[in-house]
Amino acid sequence: MAEYRTEDLRTVALVGHGAAGKTTLAEQLLVKGGMIGAPGAVERGTTVSDYDPQEKSTLHSLRSSILHCDQNGTRIHLIDTPGYPDFIGQGLGALDAVETLAVVVSATNGIELVTRRMMAWAKARNLCRMVVVNKIDHEHVNLPLLLEELQEAFGQEVLPINLPTDGGNRVIDCFDHDEGVADFQSVADVHRKVMEQVVEVDDEAMEKYLEEGAVDPTTLHAPLEKALREGHLIPVCFTSARTGAGVQELLDVMVRHLPNPAEGNPPLFVRGDGESAESFRSEPDPGKHVLAHVFKVVNDPYVGKIGIFRVHQGTISKDTQLYVGEGKKPFKASHLFLLQGKDTVEVPTLMPGDIGAVAKVDEIVFDCVLHDSHDEDFIHMKPLDFPKPMFGLAIQPRRRGDEGRISEILAKMAAEDPTLAVDHDAVTNETVIRGLTELHLRSVLERMNSQFKLEVDTRPPRVPYRETIAAPAEGHARHKKQTGGAGQFGEVFLRVEPLPRGAGFEFVDQVKGGVIPFNLIPAVEKGVREVLGTGYVAGYPIQDLRVTVYDGKHHPVDSKEIAFVSAGRKAMLDAMPKARPIVLEPIVNIEIVTPDTAMGDITGDLSSRRGQVTGTGNLAAGMMMVQGVVPLAELEGYAGRLKAMTQGSGSFSMELADYQPVPPGVQQQLAAAYKRKEEED
Repeated sequence: MAEYRTEDLRTVALVGHGAAGKTTLAEQLLVKGGMIGAPGAVERGTTVSDYDPQEKSTLHSLRSSILHCDQNGTRIHLIDTPGYPDFIGQGLGALDAVETLAVVVSATNGIELVTRRMMAWAKARNLCRMVVVNKIDHEHVNLPLLLEELQEAFGQEVLPINLPTDGGNRVIDCFDHDEGVADFQSVADVHRKVMEQVVEVDDEAMEKYLEEGAVDPTTLHAPLEKALREGHLIPVCFTSARTGAGVQELLDVMVRHLPNPAEGNPPLFVRGDGESAESFRSEPDPGKHVLAHVFKVVNDPYVGKIGIFRVHQGTISKDTQLYVGEGKKPFKASHLFLLQGKDTVEVPTLMPGDIGAVAKVDEIVFDCVLHDSHDEDFIHMKPLDFPKPMFGLAIQPRRRGDEGRISEILAKMAAEDPTLAVDHDAVTNETVIRGLTELHLRSVLERMNSQFKLEVDTRPPRVPYRETIAAPAEGHARHKKQTGGAGQFGEVFLRVEPLPRGAGFEFVDQVKGGVIPFNLIPAVEKGVREVLGTGYVAGYPIQDLRVTVYDGKHHPVDSKEIAFVSAGRKAMLDAMPKARPIVLEPIVNIEIVTPDTAMGDITGDLSSRRGQVTGTGNLAAGMMMVQGVVPLAELEGYAGRLKAMTQGSGSFSMELADYQPVPPGVQQQLAAAYKRKEEED
């Protein structure tokens, strides 16, 4: 296999909304690059990218796929990403592995949700952007209107550098040439606009253009690369992945015009932690210390864990000693791979700009940095802002004996997906998985079943209610038990009083005169905490109160720890009904992004859920942000409802604000349900 210099590499992620044709386009690029003989088909499950059985059955990508092809002495690393919002985490993970984001837009569907999101994320991450308009040969497409919409949404710097001709069967280059006939617009006008856009970032080129009225396009690589880096030009290319029209021209654009790793905007790393953290940019120098960022992890059932990374600095050769993050134990990179879908190709070295992989290194995790310097401080990449997983399911294994496997399997799956969260709620005693949507979690459950042979039952997660008291009260209990030998005796007087919300629990010892020996006071606290853990009204933990033990009695022979545990618990139960116990519910701050046309539906729906709107704001491209507070219990099924109200264009995030008393009717329902459960038990 030929070796390439950093200057000979290009890194491109194919992103965009689902059904835009990214995987089919990737197949055509591999064909034109000589990597495969004929393009596979998504419908037949024969593509290089969608090799997973789940992807073949669903007919769309679920995970990003790493590819590469060679063209005119240049290696192009490609990342084919899923397009549906449910799996957006895989596409986001690719941002830190490439110089350029190629946003694929369907000519039939136009600008969609993921199109907007990816363009915004790429801009925030300071990446070069280009637009690939696909499906140009389909009937009833309006390409002039689509180009206008792209410019309206993303700025006048969105300019075509080629145009379709012959009814979408071919494309004509508008960067090097100003002659020819296109299906729409004038080739000469498009050529002029692109030239003017490029020379604006370079004084020398601008001066020459003004003096001579033209400039040789072959001399504009540096200004063009600068325009791409600064977002001053977002080139548009036209293709038909189905027929292959424009694909060779797209490859030529990638080779000729897109920045190599030495030209693009280097990513931002951070050295150290906390206040001493220092930001710095990597340098694509093969002679410097190694810095490689792991942007994807795969747990292969046959190979084991595979860490996929982008080399940003230094050279990784066979047997290079590498460290994982802060780890002090190195591993030897004895086998380095390039990936072509599920296939691996072993290579001797990886240079800055290469996307490679190592296998069977358990310490590697998503987002870690690999380096070769034992003396380096903690280094990490500036974190990506992944959408928070909001849709939750409580799960439990269907078969007895699988309890031990479920944690291990979920840990593997969460390691692969930054938008999948797994936690065990100690209050409700549930294992809860959270994802972006119902479809996202359904794919997780299907994979657990097909790959790991683990079947689970699911239900909506329980709301983590809490309990507290609203008034001070006193409790008293005497525990006395005689069983023939040494007995049990303990008497406790205590006082309970409410604390501010969020204060937790305080235990105070005000016993005087040794009426309860000091070594038995912890036993009293243990009895009190037993009540706090099991609840009083509805079985939820009790919080935000102070318990003061101030008196009691003991027996020199019969007073044991167990006696004062029982006395403390009974005294607490005696105080609770007099302290006006109440149930608290979690209140969350919610932030909703929605098209402005759905504002009325959004605010009305929040009100119907006992929520309040606290603020609104305008965003770009007809989107708005709505902020509010709402009880968590009222948000069951909200993801589906929001999708319906916004035609799939809305999203939301939430975080815990505080706990507030539930309405009396809700407390009565919770108490009745708890009583029925106790009677059944």
